[in-house]
Amino acid sequence: MAADSSQKWILMTTAQTPTNIAVIKYWGKRDEALILAVNDSISVTLDPQHLCTTTTVAVSPMFQSDRMWLNGKVSFLPVCFWGKRRERGGIEEISLSGGRYQNCLREIRSRASKIEDEKKGIKITKKDWEKLHVHIASYNNFPTAAGLASSAAGFACLVRDFYLVVGHVGPFSLDQFRDGIIDPVFSLAKLMNVQEDQGKLSAIARQGSGSACRSLYGGFVKWVMGNEENGSDSIAVQLQDEKHWDELVIIIAVVSSRQKETSSTSGMRDSVETSLLLQHRAKEVVPKRIIEMEEAIKNRDFPSFARLTCADSNQFHAVCLDTSPPIFYMNDTSHRQVAYTFDAGPNAVLIARDRKVAANLLQRLLYYFPPHSDTDLNSYVIGDKSILGDVGVEEMKDVEALPPPPETKDQIPAQKQRGAVSYFICTRPGKGPVLLSDESQALLNPESGLPKIVWKLDAEGVEGKWRVTAPTSQSKGRDDWNSVIQIIAYANSPFI
Repeated sequence: MAADSSQKWILMTTAQTPTNIAVIKYWGKRDEALILAVNDSISVTLDPQHLCTTTTVAVSPMFQSDRMWLNGKVSFLPVCFWGKRRERGGIEEISLSGGRYQNCLREIRSRASKIEDEKKGIKITKKDWEKLHVHIASYNNFPTAAGLASSAAGFACLVRDFYLVVGHVGPFSLDQFRDGIIDPVFSLAKLMNVQEDQGKLSAIARQGSGSACRSLYGGFVKWVMGNEENGSDSIAVQLQDEKHWDELVIIIAVVSSRQKETSSTSGMRDSVETSLLLQHRAKEVVPKRIIEMEEAIKNRDFPSFARLTCADSNQFHAVCLDTSPPIFYMNDTSHRQVAYTFDAGPNAVLIARDRKVAANLLQRLLYYFPPHSDTDLNSYVIGDKSILGDVGVEEMKDVEALPPPPETKDQIPAQKQRGAVSYFICTRPGKGPVLLSDESQALLNPESGLPKIVWKLDAEGVEGKWRVTAPTSQSKGRDDWNSVIQIIAYANSPFI
C-alpha cells in the first residue's frame, strides 16, 4: 500500500516559476471565494533567470501531514562555517489550513494519476494520492517582506524620447510570492502526474492567487475573467511566447522593500464595495482596451503598447483615489521620481523598446539616482548585468563619473536623489515554469523531506546574497546562489 508509513521512500520534484507584470490590470473580484476577476487582464512574464520562485514538493508515506516552508519568514543566527562568517536561517513553517491552500491541494489531488517507478520500487495509485501527505518548500530570489510590490512610476527627470510602460502586477505581486501559491501548483501537478493542460492548471492556480495564474505561461499572457459562476472558464491563455518581442528590456527600480500599508487584497475589496469608477472601468473601458492591447502586442506596436499601459495605470490610480477610504500606494521617494502616479506601491518597472534605448535609460537612472558611497555595484544593478557594458560602467566609480544627460545642456539639471533607489534589476520577457533536473537545487532533503539550511553570507563583498545548501559539508560548491531581489511593478510612459 503506497500510504503505508513503514515504507521509507520520498518522491520529489523541483520547479522554477517566474513573475509577471500586468499591462492591463486586474483590480477587483466578483467572487472572493473562487477569485474571479471583474475584468480580463494582460501581463508580460519576466525572465525567471532574474526573478523567480523555486519550489520543491515531496510526497512520502512517512509524512504525517501536509507541511510548507517559505524562505520569507526567517530568523538569523550568526555562525562561522567554512571559515567565513555567515548567518543561518531558521525557516519558519507556515500553516496550510487556509482555504486557498486547501483548495489548491484538493484540486490537484483530484486530478492526480498513477505513478510507477520500478527502479525505486514506488507505486502510487490514483486513490493513494488521497492519503499521501506532501511537504513543500518555496524560495524566492527576492525579499518576500514586501512581496512583488504592485507599483509603477515614471521618472520625470528623463527625456521624453523613451516610451516606457506603466503597469501593475496586481495582487499576484504580493499573494503569489508571499503565500507561495503558483509554484506549488505547477510542481504538485508534475509530482502527481496531472495530465491536464496549462489552461486548466491556471484555473487551480487562480484559486490560490488571482493573477498568479498568468505565470503558468511565458511571454504575453491573458487572464480571461470568464462568465461561468463556477469559474471553469476563468483561465490564463498565452497570447504570444517570450520570443515574439524579445528586444524589449525591462528595468526595475526598487525604491522600497517595505511591505505595503494597504494590501492588494484588502484594497481591491474596498474598491469593489465603494468605487463607482471601478464598475465603469470593468464594463466599459477594459473590454475595448484588451482588444487594442492584443493588437499592439501582436504587431509589436510599442507606442500603442505604451499608451494603453500608461492609460490603464492612470485609471487604476483613479480607482484607488475613488475608493473609500482612498488608497495611496506611493511613498515620498516615488513622488519625487514620477511624472505621474501609477501603480500599487512605491517601486517602478520601466520597459524600453530595445537594448539601445534601455542603455540610455539606465545611464540616466544611474546618473539621477546614484547609490550611497558604500554600495557595491554588483548589488546595485542585478539581473542582466551585461547592459552595464553598453552604459560604459564597469565599477562604482564609473557611475560617479557619468556626465549629465545631453538634453540638460541648456537647462539646470534635476537634483540627484542619492540613495533614493535601493537597486535596479535588468531583465526581459521570459519563459514560463520549468522543472529542474539538478537535484542539488532541491530545497528539501531527499532523506528526510525537511528543508535544507539557508545561509546568508557576510564576506567578500557579497553581503545580502543568499544560498540554499544541504546541511552537510559535501554540498560545498553545489550551492544555488540567488541575488536578494525585491520585485516590483513597473512603469512606463512618455516622459514629460
